[in-house]
Amino acid sequence: MLMIFNWILSSVLFIMGVFTFVSNRKHLLSMLLSLEYIVLSLFLLLFIYLNMLNFEFFFSMMFLTFSVCEGALGLSILVSMIRTHGNDYFQSFNILQC
Repeated sequence: MLMIFNWILSSVLFIMGVFTFVSNRKHLLSMLLSLEYIVLSLFLLLFIYLNMLNFEFFFSMMFLTFSVCEGALGLSILVSMIRTHGNDYFQSFNILQC
Protein backbone atom coordinates (compact mmCIF):
# COMPACT_ATOMS: atom_id res chain seq x y z
CA MET A 1 0.00 0.00 0.00
CA LEU A 2 2.85 2.36 0.83
CA MET A 3 4.51 1.67 -2.52
CA ILE A 4 1.33 2.59 -4.39
CA PHE A 5 1.12 5.84 -2.45
CA ASN A 6 4.76 6.65 -3.26
CA TRP A 7 4.12 5.81 -6.93
CA ILE A 8 1.10 8.12 -7.10
CA LEU A 9 2.92 10.90 -5.23
CA SER A 10 5.94 10.81 -7.52
CA SER A 11 3.66 10.75 -10.59
CA VAL A 12 1.86 13.85 -9.32
CA LEU A 13 5.23 15.52 -8.71
CA PHE A 14 6.26 14.75 -12.30
CA ILE A 15 3.02 16.17 -13.71
CA MET A 16 3.40 19.32 -11.62
CA GLY A 17 6.97 19.72 -12.92
CA VAL A 18 5.85 19.37 -16.52
CA PHE A 19 3.07 21.91 -15.93
CA THR A 20 5.59 24.34 -14.40
CA PHE A 21 7.95 23.85 -17.34
CA VAL A 22 5.22 24.48 -19.91
CA SER A 23 3.65 27.47 -18.17
CA ASN A 24 6.85 29.33 -17.20
CA ARG A 25 8.66 30.59 -20.32
CA LYS A 26 10.01 33.98 -19.33
CA HIS A 27 13.46 33.19 -17.90
CA LEU A 28 15.89 30.45 -18.84
CA LEU A 29 16.89 29.95 -15.21
CA SER A 30 13.34 29.16 -14.11
CA MET A 31 12.98 26.70 -16.98
CA LEU A 32 16.22 25.00 -15.99
CA LEU A 33 15.03 24.72 -12.39
CA SER A 34 11.76 23.16 -13.49
CA LEU A 35 13.71 20.69 -15.66
CA GLU A 36 15.80 19.72 -12.64
CA TYR A 37 12.59 19.22 -10.67
CA ILE A 38 11.30 16.90 -13.39
CA VAL A 39 14.58 14.95 -13.34
CA LEU A 40 14.38 14.54 -9.56
CA SER A 41 10.80 13.31 -9.75
CA LEU A 42 11.82 10.85 -12.48
CA PHE A 43 14.66 9.67 -10.24
CA LEU A 44 12.16 9.11 -7.44
CA LEU A 45 9.94 7.12 -9.82
CA LEU A 46 12.92 5.06 -10.98
CA PHE A 47 14.07 4.42 -7.41
CA ILE A 48 10.59 3.28 -6.33
CA TYR A 49 10.28 1.04 -9.39
CA LEU A 50 13.67 -0.58 -8.86
CA ASN A 51 12.97 -1.01 -5.14
CA MET A 52 9.56 -2.56 -5.84
CA LEU A 53 11.08 -5.17 -8.18
CA ASN A 54 14.11 -5.82 -5.89
CA PHE A 55 16.63 -4.80 -8.54
CA GLU A 56 20.04 -3.25 -8.02
CA PHE A 57 20.41 0.52 -8.10
CA PHE A 58 23.27 0.83 -10.61
CA PHE A 59 20.99 2.30 -13.26
CA SER A 60 19.82 4.97 -10.82
CA MET A 61 23.43 6.05 -10.27
CA MET A 62 23.92 6.27 -14.04
CA PHE A 63 20.71 8.31 -14.26
CA LEU A 64 22.03 10.70 -11.59
CA THR A 65 25.31 11.04 -13.50
CA PHE A 66 23.50 12.04 -16.69
CA SER A 67 21.24 14.44 -14.79
CA VAL A 68 24.30 16.18 -13.32
CA CYS A 69 25.75 16.49 -16.83
CA GLU A 70 22.44 17.95 -18.01
CA GLY A 71 22.48 20.50 -15.19
CA ALA A 72 26.06 21.53 -15.93
CA LEU A 73 25.28 21.91 -19.63
CA GLY A 74 22.21 24.02 -18.84
CA LEU A 75 24.19 26.31 -16.54
CA SER A 76 26.90 26.74 -19.17
CA ILE A 77 24.26 27.71 -21.75
CA LEU A 78 22.79 30.15 -19.22
CA VAL A 79 26.18 31.78 -18.58
CA SER A 80 26.90 31.99 -22.31
CA MET A 81 23.51 33.55 -22.98
CA ILE A 82 23.94 36.13 -20.21
CA ARG A 83 27.41 37.04 -21.50
CA THR A 84 26.26 37.53 -25.08
CA HIS A 85 22.79 39.02 -24.58
CA GLY A 86 22.99 40.53 -21.09
CA ASN A 87 19.93 38.74 -19.68
CA ASP A 88 18.11 35.43 -19.75
CA TYR A 89 14.80 36.54 -21.24
CA PHE A 90 13.56 34.40 -24.08
CA GLN A 91 11.95 37.39 -25.79
CA SER A 92 15.32 39.07 -26.36
CA PHE A 93 17.00 35.89 -27.59
CA ASN A 94 16.77 35.14 -31.28
CA ILE A 95 18.44 31.97 -32.53
CA LEU A 96 18.99 33.44 -36.01
CA GLN A 97 21.30 36.17 -34.69
CA CYS A 98 24.99 35.44 -34.32
